[in-house]
Amino acid sequence: MASSAGYNKMFPVSWTELHRDARALAWRLADLGPFKGLVAITRGGLVPAAIIARELNLRLIDTVCCSTYDRMARGGKVELLKGTTAEQEKGKGWLIVDDLVDTGITARAVRAVMPEAHFATVYAKPAGRPTVDSYVTEVSQDTWILFPWDQEAVMAKTVLELKGSQ
Repeated sequence: MASSAGYNKMFPVSWTELHRDARALAWRLADLGPFKGLVAITRGGLVPAAIIARELNLRLIDTVCCSTYDRMARGGKVELLKGTTAEQEKGKGWLIVDDLVDTGITARAVRAVMPEAHFATVYAKPAGRPTVDSYVTEVSQDTWILFPWDQEAVMAKTVLELKGSQ
């Protein structure tokens, strides 16, 4: 899968490693607050956001829902599926969390509606790194990060795909 999708390396991340890395990000963010609340970018940002919200004792949590990946397709236009009330404040005082910044396409789209928010990701690739304020681990652009929810060395099929419907 890695080479067919333009990736030459795999970086598998276990649940334990993700938890450790998200907590490390929380340590970096602790002195930058307090934050009014947290906005998780779905779907990848949900798990790190839950960990970071707990560590920073944030109770006001929202999501911004967008789609840039059509399974394995990269690049293109970002479709904003659901916004957030933090947009009304341009994100001022808010923390945005995602699992990864890859090309920066999603980050730029979210930053456009919340330019004053602090944007943090657990992992960052060189092309997207300038679009975020904080991250923990940098990986090369040609590396596929295999998150624990993917479960396999290839992108795990959704239940609907396994059932033959989409």
